[in-house]
Amino acid sequence: MHFYRTINQIQAITFDLDDTLYDNSLIVEKAEEELIKTLQQYDPLHNITKTDYFAEKNRVFENDSEIYHDVILWRIETIKSILAKAKFPISKITHVVDECLATFNIWRHKMQIPLATHTLLTKLATKYPLGVITNGNVEIAKIGLGDYFQFSLRGGPDGRSKPFPEIFELASQKLNVPAHHILHVGDNLSTDVNGAINSDFLACWINIFNQDIFHLSDARCLPHIEITQLSELDNLL
Repeated sequence: MHFYRTINQIQAITFDLDDTLYDNSLIVEKAEEELIKTLQQYDPLHNITKTDYFAEKNRVFENDSEIYHDVILWRIETIKSILAKAKFPISKITHVVDECLATFNIWRHKMQIPLATHTLLTKLATKYPLGVITNGNVEIAKIGLGDYFQFSLRGGPDGRSKPFPEIFELASQKLNVPAHHILHVGDNLSTDVNGAINSDFLACWINIFNQDIFHLSDARCLPHIEITQLSELDNLL
């Protein structure tokens, strides 16, 4: 555990999910592959590829740049656009969208949560109120983490995604703790560290690849704390 800044007394902790509380590598990629396989089951789309899917996703973004704040809505609009361009029957579009989302969500939640994560969260929850702030679509109850947290906030329904301040401000309100007494833990220097610092939170960067922060192009500011393993948060107990 490395300290870059003096920290205020910690009264609550919020966590990012992907690549912070578990290894998210290849999880989303696999879920997207299964979604595309679902689309390929339908006659107009037998030959659709991953490249086609992402090209359409980019076009949706070009038409509405704010949609990236809500990854679920972005996915829905991408599927709808693909189906419309394939002249899919309008009466069946909702069914196909629902089927694609269901398939994606099954695979999206197939990550393995390390026992060490459960052990740490159990300990931390006895001392601090805990919350989740995520830009993704993982439901904590579906991966066995629901009991540790008072809430899970998601970019889109709960405000613009990290690093924008609304979602951090809402977390502070829900915890009923001033922002400067809340430690946010995450792996992303932009969305987690920069977002937290700019929202007056304390920031803890989990440096999962053991990189030198002073040589990273996405490092805009220093976190209060840097760790390389989640278990180092034991030092806060």
